[in-house]
Amino acid sequence: MRAPTKLHPLAPWASDVAQPVGAVVVFVAFWELVCRVFHVPGYLVPTPSAIFTDTAQLSGPVLMHTLATTQTVLLGFAASVVISVPLAVLITASPVIANAIYPLLVVTQSIPKVALAPILVVIFGSNELPRVVVTFLVAFFPLVLSIAAGITAVPPELIELGRACKANYWRELWRIRLPYAVPFVFSGLKAAITLSVVGAVVGEFVNADRGLGYLIVTSTAFFKVPLAWGALVLLSLMGIVLFQAVVIIERVFFPWAGDLDKQTV
Repeated sequence: MRAPTKLHPLAPWASDVAQPVGAVVVFVAFWELVCRVFHVPGYLVPTPSAIFTDTAQLSGPVLMHTLATTQTVLLGFAASVVISVPLAVLITASPVIANAIYPLLVVTQSIPKVALAPILVVIFGSNELPRVVVTFLVAFFPLVLSIAAGITAVPPELIELGRACKANYWRELWRIRLPYAVPFVFSGLKAAITLSVVGAVVGEFVNADRGLGYLIVTSTAFFKVPLAWGALVLLSLMGIVLFQAVVIIERVFFPWAGDLDKQTV
């Protein structure tokens, strides 16, 4: 009887990559075929080849706009992480604090960011800061909720064990609650990094002289539709790359967190 063959360690990873890449290739080919067969006007829906050609011809400016948007995304995301962690700790520390803060968080999310962005421009001026603030406001809410849910989801047995060992609140938080909340934290980080891309583009639509959102606005204004589609594709790729970066960080530094997260789904 033949022994079962062992799969190469990279086989599952290659399969995970090959399937979505293959689906994207099929979709792009179908898109190109439909546009050519039905003679869809390029000013409505350009073909993928036209999008690639027009974007590649302006690779220098497009790269500059991409880096500008990336900077806004990372700054807003970093601000959301720095503020969300202590805010979540405060919310879980006391019901009184939670009752006072939660309504304010809901208010910040109920305000349309497109309507808020011009007001932020008036307050902070026509610079990078309003775009970073909009990005932060879009990204931090799910992160706060995820961290708070992780901190409060610790089994009571672990809390009782820590108190039996005479652990104070801060030691309990550092040694028990935060390590247990790691899968929840990374779930929030994955949502926050993708929403940061959305927030950065919203800010660029309102006030910017560079960035992929600004490129989309100016391209459509001058009927350079393939270039606008190219910027849209780059925004999608940016979101995917940043999301996968968070996934890689989780797998490298907290490999057990991913397994626990799968078990809880």
